[in-house]
Amino acid sequence: MQTEKVDVLVIGAGPSGTVAASIINKAGYKVKVVEKQKFPRFVIGESLLPRCMDALTEAGFIEAVAARGFQKKTGAKFVKNGKICDFTFEDQHTPGWTWTWQVPRADFDKTLADTVEKMGVPVEYETTVTDIKFFGSDSVTTVEDIHGNKKQIEARFIVDGSGYGRVIPKLFGLDKPSVLQPRKALFAHTNDVRRAMADEPNRITAVVHQKGVWIWIIPFSTGVTSVGFVGDHTFHGQFSGSNEEQFRAMLEAEPHTRERFRDVELVFEPRVLEAWSATTDRFYGDGFVLTGNVTEFLDPIFSSGVTLATVSAQKAANLVVKKLQGGEVNWEKDYMEPTMQGVNVFRSYVLAWYEGTLDTIFFSKNPDPVIKRQICSVLAGYVWDQSNPYVQNHEEGLKRLARLIEVTDKLNSPA
Repeated sequence: MQTEKVDVLVIGAGPSGTVAASIINKAGYKVKVVEKQKFPRFVIGESLLPRCMDALTEAGFIEAVAARGFQKKTGAKFVKNGKICDFTFEDQHTPGWTWTWQVPRADFDKTLADTVEKMGVPVEYETTVTDIKFFGSDSVTTVEDIHGNKKQIEARFIVDGSGYGRVIPKLFGLDKPSVLQPRKALFAHTNDVRRAMADEPNRITAVVHQKGVWIWIIPFSTGVTSVGFVGDHTFHGQFSGSNEEQFRAMLEAEPHTRERFRDVELVFEPRVLEAWSATTDRFYGDGFVLTGNVTEFLDPIFSSGVTLATVSAQKAANLVVKKLQGGEVNWEKDYMEPTMQGVNVFRSYVLAWYEGTLDTIFFSKNPDPVIKRQICSVLAGYVWDQSNPYVQNHEEGLKRLARLIEVTDKLNSPA
């Protein structure tokens, strides 16, 4: 069997894998990326957060992405029964990026992968990992291409950024159930000819349809808008017919989408995604580190996926370089703990969203501008800023704030 030797093998050519590959390559190490699918390929996670711009910058991707002309994103809007809560990233607590992009992920991911190839990192598509054997931190990985040809790749370290493929967790039995309730999304891309009705292409809109059910509306610079309904199976079970018939019935049932998307042309037949939440026992081992969705994928709300993917890859790549250079790396303290910090903050906000706690906060009558800036920073992806009380005390802080708002609103209501 053919054998190839590299310093680092990266599994997955999505944002997580390409960020890691670029940073390690720039440090002078031989890197190879293997990817199971053929690019471009469709994936959700189309609304980025400002925090990921730091990782894209270190990886050297900003220029290439900017050249694609993607829709600039400067905030996020939440809508419920005609009430609006609008967050602008320029008005946030944490210093940092105040904008990012909304992207068709097929194009965005291909741009990153093409850029890393131009940097000298080979990317092999339609190549599946079938086996990994570790010898201390060294490894031998068996891969198979689409034609059935097998070869082995010897590496000093592996970065697993395989996303939903979850290569190392599946091979070594590291998967465990998520604590989040299983949910389902029905979504499509639409030719948004009535976009002027909203006239806000520079932000994602999340519409509260009913408790535990929401709609994403993500406009792209092409005139196409991504629309998706997320809810539990009880909600989706209310609709029958084909995916398109269900999707159009959902659009008609929500006042905020009814007129804008009535009889809208669909770019593709509506698709279903479900049971997406997953996690693992640990994010590292002797000879490997997990990044991005392989560590834990939470939920589409708050668009945390690409940010957690790129930031974890940025952190992991620098630690891999340190290790290869002979430095001591405490993977628990230097990687697992900070990665879980970001995951845990976002998880608290996801749970608070579905429980209705954030409804109380977002749609309060007199929002405190200081608190709104602090929460805005979380929505911008700055979930590692310990100077922010809604990061530091993310779970209890949101509950206390919601209770205070409820009491205050009741006291101020007319008798």
